[in-house]
Amino acid sequence: QVQLVESGGDLVQPGGSLRLSCAASGSIFGVNVWGWYRQAPGKERELVASITSGGITNYADSVKGRFTVNRDNAKNLVFLQMNSLKPEDTALYYCHAKRNSYGVVRYYWGQGTRVTVSS
Repeated sequence: QVQLVESGGDLVQPGGSLRLSCAASGSIFGVNVWGWYRQAPGKERELVASITSGGITNYADSVKGRFTVNRDNAKNLVFLQMNSLKPEDTALYYCHAKRNSYGVVRYYWGQGTRVTVSS
């Protein structure tokens, strides 16, 4: 099992910044992709950004140039730095992990942290 706990969500004005954190624990050996997803009211959950164990990143078009995903391997933390926030970034943000252990792939989710962008 992999446990993921997000933090850092808040109410912020348009144009502001936030940094989300995801603390991972448990059987994280074998996790090869870490990701951030979000779900806005009435919408489906969508991928925001991901980072592989090799450091390769991927971003949704809507956040490219504004958001940055990175990891602190020593502390088992995954971050999402969000700049130039827009009202449409308002959502519940989830940390996600894809673990491949001996050919068995499992997916894990955190409980989410809420980001509200509003003036």
